[in-house]
Amino acid sequence: MLLICGMAAPLLALASTLLAMAANPSFNPARQYLSELGGASAGTPMIFNAGVFSAGLMAGLAGGGFGLTILTLTNARLVAALTATVFGLAGLGMARAALYPWPDPRHLAINLALGIQIAPLLLLWGLRARRDMRRFKIFLLLVFVVMAVLTVLTKHLMFPSLVNDANVGWWERAYALILVGWVGVAAFALERCLRRHEPDSKAA
Repeated sequence: MLLICGMAAPLLALASTLLAMAANPSFNPARQYLSELGGASAGTPMIFNAGVFSAGLMAGLAGGGFGLTILTLTNARLVAALTATVFGLAGLGMARAALYPWPDPRHLAINLALGIQIAPLLLLWGLRARRDMRRFKIFLLLVFVVMAVLTVLTKHLMFPSLVNDANVGWWERAYALILVGWVGVAAFALERCLRRHEPDSKAA
């Protein structure tokens, strides 16, 4: 059930964002940040904020699912606890940011969600003993690399003119889509792995 929360959270976040954009036709997706959909200048900020708050709670619950899955598949307790903690902090950051919309300084708690970038590495660490999850491990590695590249570019650590005021919105959306979207894919893959693992455990 906790992994199902992980599958649902990205879908809820995407749906609330699209609905909020539809309710604010003057919103410029190229130049404006997503957080502005929940700010005072937005026509219906509750749509975006409620979606982000709910998705944050689901992400936190999903972390428990990821941790328990690692524990079940490999008994790696430390990694399981670290994974659950990273997701818990990310969920807390999203929920708090929704309670204090932009430009309230407390909205910057959303930066806690960026910690979820290390979660693919934690999953790789925790599942390293599994030999039947090669494709999933490749997926996690690719996700981490893409998020790392986007972080370098959006923080202007390389090619500082690439991300600018005219296109920053598109970069942020691409970043957010991968940052949140991979969680749903990972939750689905791990749920299927658990289903395969259950008969093996009973047979043993």
